[in-house]
Amino acid sequence: MKKNKWIYVSLFILTLGIVSVASTNSNIYKQVRESQSLINNVYQYLITHYVEDLDVEKFTSVSINNILMDLDPYTVYMEKEEKSGIELLTKGKYGGVGIQIGKREKQLTVISPMDNSPAKRMGILSGDVIVKIDSVEVETLSMDDAAKLIRGKKGTIVVLSIDRFGIDDLIEFPLTREEIKVKDVSYSGMIDEETGYIRLTRFSRNSARDMKKAIQKLMDSDMSGLVLDLRDNPGGLLNSAVDILDMFIDKKELLVQTKGRTKRSMRQYYAKNDPIVPAHLKIAVLINSGSASASEIVAGALQDFDRAVIVGRQSFGKGLVQTVYPLDKDRSLKITTAKYYIPSGRLIQKEGQIPDDLLLNVEDEDTLFYTIGGRKVVGGGGISPDYAIELAEASPLTSACFRRGVFFSFVQKNKQLYDNFDAVMNDNRLMDTFEYFVNEADLDIHLKGETPYLEARNSFMEMDSTNATFLEAIALLDGYYEDVSQNQFKEEVTVVRKWLLAEFAEKFDGKSGRFSVLSQKDNDIQKALEILADPVVYSEIFIPQ
Repeated sequence: MKKNKWIYVSLFILTLGIVSVASTNSNIYKQVRESQSLINNVYQYLITHYVEDLDVEKFTSVSINNILMDLDPYTVYMEKEEKSGIELLTKGKYGGVGIQIGKREKQLTVISPMDNSPAKRMGILSGDVIVKIDSVEVETLSMDDAAKLIRGKKGTIVVLSIDRFGIDDLIEFPLTREEIKVKDVSYSGMIDEETGYIRLTRFSRNSARDMKKAIQKLMDSDMSGLVLDLRDNPGGLLNSAVDILDMFIDKKELLVQTKGRTKRSMRQYYAKNDPIVPAHLKIAVLINSGSASASEIVAGALQDFDRAVIVGRQSFGKGLVQTVYPLDKDRSLKITTAKYYIPSGRLIQKEGQIPDDLLLNVEDEDTLFYTIGGRKVVGGGGISPDYAIELAEASPLTSACFRRGVFFSFVQKNKQLYDNFDAVMNDNRLMDTFEYFVNEADLDIHLKGETPYLEARNSFMEMDSTNATFLEAIALLDGYYEDVSQNQFKEEVTVVRKWLLAEFAEKFDGKSGRFSVLSQKDNDIQKALEILADPVVYSEIFIPQ
């Protein structure tokens, strides 16, 4: 055994012990020394006496990850590759497919696909559970290990096997990695003559600057209402969220606070400036299950101050703050060091992320709170919208079209037939042509209930393939699924047309064209516009019940 490797292991354990000592409990020092001795002995015996020579560095890495496995999913050990990945993210570009991942009930879950990313274009959705990355089962992987497998060189392919709610079998998405460039404000503009729209995709060091520019430009257009879209925004920098809230909330108001075990983790953040958004301007904020962390701070604070109507679906529920501690020049430990609380006092962290069985002095968090105007709001599970909108069921054919890149391929093949987007809109045979194109593509469509039926069918056929009654029933069911499959285009034609037109619109008129098409069919945006356009409905939302 090389001496320097053994020194490295010892130094690591010593570092772990030093980090662990931060406590006001007088007995903790004795407990740490005893635990330190135990861990050192275990390492020494394994390294010295195990039947085969161990790769010390790999063994150490695995051991650390196993130590952290039973804590929350955001407390992780990072080696050189993970650190460089974070650096790339802070610079706004990296090689990958454009998804934010997290752990939900110990499942590797897509928190949000990024705008204009391979994942978004291929139809990956918030809430999709990643079961395999290429051929690797992800059940035992850390989030950082999973992210390392997904990231890679531009132009290479990674296959994600997805378990999606409402679909019986796994869906495979072959995704070509790209250089992912992240724009904080992916789109802003006027939806109609009175209402502005801003889509904020993350919270980085540039977010507040870009938001301010977008708001000022919209105010120059005399907007009387604003739709702030935080759907599928996974969060980012806490300071960025504070700076953005500073534009909406009165000076000196408490915006968010963090609470932990150390003095450093106990912080309060206040509005420092007079708001640039006038108090009379009506605001609707859009959220969904992909809205997390800093997104929830902004949406929750605006809700707590009765400053905006929240529209959409329950947010993710991440109310934990992490601090990165360097171990050496290549390795760091990212530790959850605090919880954050929004102005009403509520913690939006969902239950089950921090293991109670490993903790001392566990205290239950309050769940019922009140906005500044006296409305009841609930903590402990994300932000609940003031106006909830159900998520539309997955469309099997549309999903298959995304997965196989059918919309993109059709537009690339046929765009030269049209001079502009109006010509596309006026083509009465567009959908007939596209239906033929879809049929020729021979898509693998996952119909609801089809997979368990086929499994049962095959099992019964193995048992008795001669029973006339059974064969008659099989023929009827086979016919049913064949009819459903052949009529699926007609069932989904409205949704299919929306996405096809959006693809054409982007080719002719860029992002504004795409947004113009999609916003007209977006239930969340349309409901927000409806609320903002009616002063009575808007005002009634803020009346305590």
